[in-house]
Amino acid sequence: LLYTPDLLERTRHTPMQSGAIAKRKKNVSKAFAFNTKYREAVAGKTLLLIDDVYTTGSTVNACAKALKKAGAKKVYVLCVARVCAIE
Repeated sequence: LLYTPDLLERTRHTPMQSGAIAKRKKNVSKAFAFNTKYREAVAGKTLLLIDDVYTTGSTVNACAKALKKAGAKKVYVLCVARVCAIE
């Protein structure tokens, strides 16, 4: 198991996530880029992406897309906490 905290790089600052899901998706779209020094380590591999808080999934989806584009076979996500709406 290889831990690589710099596998993804933030390409631009994104404001705190709030608002509608579509707004959140647009906010993080292309905000993460794959660190090309790991190209061989990722190609064809199954990865586990760990995130602290899952709200709408916009951030982990943007990260997973960047990893798949870099050649990852599959990307699984593990989150420590999930935001739930209380009605």
